[in-house]
Formats: sequence, C-alpha cells, structure tokens
Amino acid sequence: MNKNYTEINSTVINRWVESGWEWGTPIDHETFINARQDDWSVVLTPTKPVPKPWFCEFKNARILGLASGGGQQIPIFAALGAHCTVLDYSEKQLLNEKIVAEREHYDVDIVQADMTKPLPFENECFDLIFHPVSNCYIHDVLPVWKECYRVLKKNGILLAGFDNGINYLFDDDEVTIKYKLPFNPLDDMKLYEDSIKNGWGIQFSHSIEEQIGGQLQAGFVLTDIYQDINGTGNLHDHNVPTFYATRAVKKNSSG
Repeated sequence: MNKNYTEINSTVINRWVESGWEWGTPIDHETFINARQDDWSVVLTPTKPVPKPWFCEFKNARILGLASGGGQQIPIFAALGAHCTVLDYSEKQLLNEKIVAEREHYDVDIVQADMTKPLPFENECFDLIFHPVSNCYIHDVLPVWKECYRVLKKNGILLAGFDNGINYLFDDDEVTIKYKLPFNPLDDMKLYEDSIKNGWGIQFSHSIEEQIGGQLQAGFVLTDIYQDINGTGNLHDHNVPTFYATRAVKKNSSG
C-alpha cells in the first residue's frame, strides 16, 4: 500500500474539481459583492451555516484557511476585510482561489502543502483558522491540532468541521452496513484496493477522542459545537447527524 496516500488524495481531489465537485466550485461575483455588504454565510459542514458570533472581528484579522481551497470561504473573509492565507494540497483547489482573487482584486497568500507535515508558518501568527471537513483525508489528526495551536495567536480561534464516522459504515445506497469502524484503508488491503478502484481517495474515519479529544489535548478550550447532516441521501432523509463543527480557543497566557 502506498505510504504517500496524501499525494493520492490530492490527485483524486483535483479530478473531482475538474468534474464539478460541489466543494470545488468558486463563489460568483454577486456573492462576493454581497459579502462586502455584510450579506454572507459559510459552512464547515455540508448544510448548516457557521454562526457569525463564532468569528473574530474580520477587519485586518489574519485568517488561515486550512485545507480550505476552492474559492468558497476565503473570498468571503477577504471581502470582509481579513488578510487571508489558504493552505491546500490540491493544485486545482488553489487555482480556484487564485481565479477568484484575481477577478475580485484582492490579495491572498496561497500555499500548496500537505497538512500532515508541520505547517510552514511562524508561531502565533493567525487570529483564526477555518478548517472545513477535510481531516477525513489524513490518518492522524492530533499533529494537525497541535500545529493549529502553535500558529494561532493567544486567544486565537479554531473553527473545524469533521465527520463522526457514520457515513463510512454504509454502501453507496446508504441502506446496507458494509464496512466496520474505524475505516482505515492503510490497515486493510481490500479496503485500500476498493478505495483506489472506486476513486474515493484514501479516507479515514476518526473517533470523538481523536477529533474533540485531540483539540483538548493540544491545549484548546472548546467553546461551542453543533451537529449537521449530509445534505442528500438516505441518511440525510432520516435526519441522521453525520458531522460536527466545533469552536475552540487557544488558552491565553494566564490560562
């Protein structure tokens, strides 16, 4: 099995973007202009908008979009006055960021990097990290939470979306339970082969201990949470919660 699974995922996501992937479709000009007039919303999970009180003051804030390429959220933050950096491993997702930035005439720092490796940023340089559902494409999430903690300023905010694993149990019709948890193709040759054959990329389920527990272990204080559904499909139709979003804050120096 290929140990460079993140490179496989980058290639797969590039292909999804070229095929019209929902999460690889940039916002249009009207959406950008509306955001400048404070008419906006963004998502960390499939359907539920992130509550606006979760955010910091946007004007002159330094915001990192972590695995957040695609030209969907970062342009909104730029329209609201933030200084934005976006890190993603998908060339096509980052190209979408560049296209929107050039169209709307704002600056954005674009970084192509693998988030399983140390983030290429100095300590305590961001006010907020926006991390939509994407750590399903990496094996170990704790190092990411630790890196988020490192690069956030004191009292900085981590906004993260992630799945709870339920989706990985089912076959395509979302009726029959086909797989077991944890879903880990690196530990299961048949699952790895199915993942490659079906064009899923190499994806992983993660436990609540890894997701929220990992944030706490990294030093964050959890301040809010909500759950969300898929947006389409049988589990959606039955209102099964399959995703969470969390707001966590880096402890201040006296904390």
